[in-house]
Amino acid sequence: MSHGSDPTPLRSLPAREGLSGRISVPGDKSISHRALMFGALAIGTTEIEGLLEGEDVLRTAAAMRLLGAEVEHLSPGRWRVAGRGIGGLTEPADVLDMGNSGTAARLIAGLLAGHPIFAVMTGDASLRRRPMKRVTDPLAATGARFWSREGGRLPLAIQGAREPLPLDYTLPVASAQVKSACLLAGLCAPGTTRVVEPEATRDHSENMLRHFGATVRVTVQGHGRLIELDGQPELRAAPVNVPGDPSSAAFFAVAALIVPGSKLVIGNVGLNPLRTGLFQSLREMGAVLEVGAPRLEGGEPVGDLTVSATSLKAVDVPPERAPSMIDEYPILAVAAACATGTSRFRGLSELKVKESDRLTGTADLLRAAGVDCAIEGDDLLVQGCGGPPPGGGLVATQMDHRLAMSALVLGLACRDPMRVDDGAFIATSFPNFIPLMNQAAGAEAIAAA
Repeated sequence: MSHGSDPTPLRSLPAREGLSGRISVPGDKSISHRALMFGALAIGTTEIEGLLEGEDVLRTAAAMRLLGAEVEHLSPGRWRVAGRGIGGLTEPADVLDMGNSGTAARLIAGLLAGHPIFAVMTGDASLRRRPMKRVTDPLAATGARFWSREGGRLPLAIQGAREPLPLDYTLPVASAQVKSACLLAGLCAPGTTRVVEPEATRDHSENMLRHFGATVRVTVQGHGRLIELDGQPELRAAPVNVPGDPSSAAFFAVAALIVPGSKLVIGNVGLNPLRTGLFQSLREMGAVLEVGAPRLEGGEPVGDLTVSATSLKAVDVPPERAPSMIDEYPILAVAAACATGTSRFRGLSELKVKESDRLTGTADLLRAAGVDCAIEGDDLLVQGCGGPPPGGGLVATQMDHRLAMSALVLGLACRDPMRVDDGAFIATSFPNFIPLMNQAAGAEAIAAA
């Protein structure tokens, strides 16, 4: 992270040639976190291939070690976890520091709620500002107790339940993190844990629970789902091959669409339908996205994505698509900036509570490139340029890695270079973003400013 260190200003130049070749993006962050956690809860040794080795996931690995699992790094992307079994985690001798990872903090709170141990969790300055009450409130019904700063903020002390009760919880708002925390707590409780979500959210936890041998039933209810988990299963170690992160692939897919002359293959991308709202929206804009070698790995659909430069048209994205692409709105806004017509993204209230106020940040990013846009309530309107935007501006990234990467991708398609005030924290989620983009562009398109 760049907290306390000097910022790293970056600039991106208009790409002279199209993007080409074949690349692989880093492993999926959501699946990487869960592979380490379920490996720690399983009996036996879990072999993981393709684990994302960004700072957020390494915090989860360190936390699993502190909770008694044996976690071994074998070579880049290859890890081995010797698990403790359900209910077998041990009391940590030190504070669990989750860094910047809200996913790790919320899921591990669920894990700890079902174990009769005491633990304290903290994080960096950004994570200590983010509310945890949305998970601790439902988890308290297991019998676990929580102490925190005002508003449920970290540091958080947790006394797990000695005899945890199964949960029956209806989420007030769609959140894969809260759902997953409830399911993780339910693993240690007898009987059936039931979670109802109003909108379907990413289901990596359900897929991986089944992969490790748990019984999970999912019933569709309107836009939402009822998830039922049979408690106290014996999870058995299972190999996990982590697919490429669709959120990381998004930056390369949009870059290939908006830089003329591009044809790029992105190999081994996770194509979970609850994560691919961006690809659906791009297809509605006229994008040509071809999926080759479709397959299932660890319960997750995977394929190779071929993307070619396309003249895009405006899109109207409905609010119910937000859970399947909540992280991708900044990069979709970049595509909309190069399209013909006015795009509208509806129902983006959840973007105001991400790492930064991502809704305002996205609008500021577009304006820095000379693109007209407006925020109306929870909607974002983007007036497309029908070709290369003017560019030439400086984007304040607010320590948000997705805003930084989106601004740099936009610079590849603008008439004049774009600059970002700080790109140091891109490494927390996508350590090799810049060299990989320069490789695809066949030139040093992104460099220090």
